Amino acid sequence: MKLLTVNVGRPRASAHSEGVTGIDKRPVEGPVQVTDPGPKHIGGSGVAGDAVCDLRHHGGSDQAVYAFAREELDAWERALGGRTLANGAFGENLTTLGIDVSGAKIGERWRIGSGLLLEVTSGRIPCRTFAGHLGEKGWVKRFTEAAAPGAYLRVIEPGTIRAGDPVEIVHRPDHEVTVALQFRAVTTERDLLPGLLAAGDALHPEALRRAREYAAQAGADGNTGRATAG
Repeated sequence: MKLLTVNVGRPRASAHSEGVTGIDKRPVEGPVQVTDPGPKHIGGSGVAGDAVCDLRHHGGSDQAVYAFAREELDAWERALGGRTLANGAFGENLTTLGIDVSGAKIGERWRIGSGLLLEVTSGRIPCRTFAGHLGEKGWVKRFTEAAAPGAYLRVIEPGTIRAGDPVEIVHRPDHEVTVALQFRAVTTERDLLPGLLAAGDALHPEALRRAREYAAQAGADGNTGRATAG
């Protein structure tokens, strides 16, 4: 398992976002520092030199780094009729090889190189900026249906990484909440939301809040139903 490339994006004009976006990420050479960028709405990317232009929806500690598997890019190349998708094409900071990124468990920890330690928090939700960047008709729906969204990660221990670094899974939780499952729960299969609670505080706070609210409402509805039936 290894890191193929580290990808960063510069601010570019876009007709599909708030006027500027950093989604167009390109591989960079040499060492790149990765740190905790700070709270959402304040901090951007955890990857040095990478632009996050919409702080309302992107960036912050729980979305400090976005990873996507080269194997999934290859599958999309075939699905899109042979279109070439370079590393970074999906706006990912890390393009990996040999890791089932969407099959990673929430709370799973990756050591990259000798220092950086990351923790998986959630899957990436597609937006109109992503769709506009790809230029594929019906992209948001198609990406959502595939349910292989890649993973957001938080920084547990900062470090410097570079293309070719080994990636080691140093902790894998004993629950069964994967990135793909979490993604399905918050997009197309809301009945899966209560099951996300098994991942605990490792889960992205927004997904954790939604899971708790859904579970509480389901419990209230169930109690009401039993009272009515009685």
